[in-house]
Amino acid sequence: QVQLVESGGGLVQPGGSLRLSCVVSRSISSLNGMGWYRQAPGQQRELVAAITNDGRINYADSAKGRFTISRDNTRRTVYLQMNSLKPEDTAVYYCNVVSYGVPYWGQGTQVTVSS
Repeated sequence: QVQLVESGGGLVQPGGSLRLSCVVSRSISSLNGMGWYRQAPGQQRELVAAITNDGRINYADSAKGRFTISRDNTRRTVYLQMNSLKPEDTAVYYCNVVSYGVPYWGQGTQVTVSS
């Protein structure tokens, strides 16, 4: 079993920044797939950004140029730095890892972008 704990969400004005963190209960050095997803009210959950163990990164078009995903294996943590936030970024953000083919999800952290 793998537990994930997200933090860093909150209320921010348009144009502001937030950094989300996801701490994993076990070593992540062997976890190839780690990522951040989000789900807005009434919408399907969608991929925001993903990172592999060898550093390959994939971003949703909506995140390119504004968001940066990174991982720190020593801290068992994956981050999502979000800049130039827009109201349409408002959603619950979920951390995801895949371990031996099994996906695990955190509880989610709310991000609200509003003036």
